[in-house]
Amino acid sequence: MTIKRRITPLVLVAALALALLAIAPPFAQQSMADRGTGPLIGAWQMTSLEVGTEGNLQPVPYSGQVVFTKSGTMSVQARNLNPDAPDTPYTLNGYEAFYGHVDVDRAAGTFVVTVDSSLVPALVGQRLTRVFEVKGDTLVLTPPDPSEGWRATYKRS
Repeated sequence: MTIKRRITPLVLVAALALALLAIAPPFAQQSMADRGTGPLIGAWQMTSLEVGTEGNLQPVPYSGQVVFTKSGTMSVQARNLNPDAPDTPYTLNGYEAFYGHVDVDRAAGTFVVTVDSSLVPALVGQRLTRVFEVKGDTLVLTPPDPSEGWRATYKRS
């Protein structure tokens, strides 16, 4: 004796829901572009660094690069070209290097990088907030507190 089962609409909907759940994991994690950070993704070559008081920023001989990845990390490599430059909270022997996870608030025009590793050990674990502006192939970074007195400008590599 053969028993025929009838597929009800409820069973069909449940089967479809399970099938969708099975394929969802690869698509579940948003890319950085989906989280509003698309304009930052990529490598940026420093074109200038200026320091001083707001309204009176002076150029500093610096070179460097910042990289934002799709996986949500940021890394910075920069060097003061002046061999006699004193250390700063971000540099050691005129060199700055750190990386970490980055969270971007595109609406506010800010991001926070949580430093995972750094040439300057005191930076590890710190959360550094930066204001950003992307116009075409130009990226400008500044601190959220203008009294810190710096502005870094980059061109997309």
